[in-house]
Amino acid sequence: MYDDHGASYLTGLSWDEILRVMKRAVARGQARKQTQPPRHLGVDEKAFRKGHSYMTVVCDLDRSTVEYVSEERTAESLASYYQSLDSKHLAGIEAVAMDKWKPYVKATMEHVPLAAEKIVFDRFHIMKNMNEAVDKVRRDEHRELTKQKDDRLKGTKHWWLYGSEKVPDKYRQAFRHVRDQNLRTSRAWAMKETLRDLWTYRSVTWAKKFFEQWRHWVNRSLLQPVKKVSSMLHLRIENVVSYCKHEITNAVAEGLNSKIMSIKRRAGGYRNKENFKTIIYFFCGGLDLCPR
Repeated sequence: MYDDHGASYLTGLSWDEILRVMKRAVARGQARKQTQPPRHLGVDEKAFRKGHSYMTVVCDLDRSTVEYVSEERTAESLASYYQSLDSKHLAGIEAVAMDKWKPYVKATMEHVPLAAEKIVFDRFHIMKNMNEAVDKVRRDEHRELTKQKDDRLKGTKHWWLYGSEKVPDKYRQAFRHVRDQNLRTSRAWAMKETLRDLWTYRSVTWAKKFFEQWRHWVNRSLLQPVKKVSSMLHLRIENVVSYCKHEITNAVAEGLNSKIMSIKRRAGGYRNKENFKTIIYFFCGGLDLCPR
């Protein structure tokens, strides 16, 4: 993995000199890159620094490469990528995985033909929303139980975030003991786990039927955080069950994000977005960087 201090030591070059070499290599690689736009895109945001400084990252989900990096996370940030493609290549985009971020949806709807059928809201982001809802239920219930000198939920925060098959062995017995009690947190967790089955369907019709049954169960409960997620999904269900047709997620983009963050940490962070973009393309762009 990249370390600018180590690279400087090994090459005898300053950081500025190394960066100039990398910029030339990236420019070379991008010039050589064949015009073969991705069939399956992943769109995600990346925090540039603490606060509200973001960048938009577009990935090729089939090749596991970063195709485009733009400043900010606005509709214009993503539109700039689509505008770099001609009409033939835009029509060749089969599906786009993304979070439910409205500016990204807006840009995709405006530039990608038949985008309404191609947008897939990423299931990992949806399950993150569900985990947050379960945790909200747990915190509220724990606060109530603590007032009654009942500490059943003490120290269980992370247990409820696991999928049923991923609970570590060392916690499994204790978690089962708490989970099987008549707790609101237990019901919220069961709803979260049941929702995961939505992505096992290959038929949009049956996926919608499953979701309506799940939603009816949730709406009969008094679990407001879970009901809030249910309502959010109901409004966006077409682009949730579109997974049945395209079967894509942003897992590749998340993996690339982890690699990007690792590079950023090793390099001690970046103050200049252009330099950061160069590093991303250099290590994650799938470019032919060698001089000829």
